[in-house]
Amino acid sequence: MYHSATLGMASKLKVTVLLCVLSVSVLGVFSEIPPTCNRIECPIYDSIEVGNGYEIRRYNSTVWISNPPIQDISLVEATRTGFLRLFDYIQGKNNYKRKIEMTAPVISEVSPSDGPFCKSSFVVSFFVPKVNQANPPPAKDLHAQRWKTVYVAVRQFGGFVTDSNVGVEAAALKASIAGTKWLAAIQKSGGAGHIWFLFDYENEVQDMWKKT
Repeated sequence: MYHSATLGMASKLKVTVLLCVLSVSVLGVFSEIPPTCNRIECPIYDSIEVGNGYEIRRYNSTVWISNPPIQDISLVEATRTGFLRLFDYIQGKNNYKRKIEMTAPVISEVSPSDGPFCKSSFVVSFFVPKVNQANPPPAKDLHAQRWKTVYVAVRQFGGFVTDSNVGVEAAALKASIAGTKWLAAIQKSGGAGHIWFLFDYENEVQDMWKKT
């Protein structure tokens, strides 16, 4: 169960299932190219700083197709429900009856519940390929989101993402950036909570804030 006690530390965090390698760009900033993204399209980001137990990244503008909020006590079950809807969408179950290439990641935005046995709210979204971003095919009960530039603090951990391990890793990330300018920036902006799934088994917790 994805209880609010676990979410206390993680309510403004996101988790990315992501395999990452670093390559140096001509500007001297690290550009992240996950191995999964050698096969399917992913949003591109730059590595701004690597510290003890964390990394700071910058994502440029991205477009997502999103479910309406899904009420559930389980992150895993809510994400599965939302993913199946999105899979139908890219297989042509949209107003244009158009098939769309698979991308990564699929994300779940978490709004924690007020009690340990209450349902939380999850908005599950699909990254829209560049070729479709200008005019994403509409579909019943789905909507488009357009993000501007965002920054994220990241911590990697191994194994599967579960309902029980997210809060532990989120707390570890928060501890690693304590006392840095990044924690102040996150707190000032209010942050945002997302869980990212990129179909691999290296995981990341991320705390995201908008560019100011």
